[in-house]
Amino acid sequence: MIKQNELKPVLLGAAGGAILVALIGFTWGGWVTHNSSEAMAAQRSSAAVVAALAPICASQFQTTSDAASQQIEFVKKSSWDQTKLVETSGWAKMPGSPEVQPGVAKACADLIVKLKF
Repeated sequence: MIKQNELKPVLLGAAGGAILVALIGFTWGGWVTHNSSEAMAAQRSSAAVVAALAPICASQFQTTSDAASQQIEFVKKSSWDQTKLVETSGWAKMPGSPEVQPGVAKACADLIVKLKF
């Protein structure tokens, strides 16, 4: 049986150990909170959607009748104008989708700039 005067150091040691384990776990152990994991999952999901749809968008640009000459003019525009042009032209809108997914137009514009004809 633990005596009452011995109980306080045991409880303090247990509390200190728990705090130390939590600090190590969240700092170096890779532990995350629920909200952090949800935010990371949403970010990765969005990046995967952009990575999958941007090449389709660039392919839709390439199917236009005068893609090579359009690209020459496209490259001369600012990055912001390029993104807006991709959005308004419909290249970034996927079949069956009513709107452009966030980030797809920018990634598509970057791919269009790099196309070789």
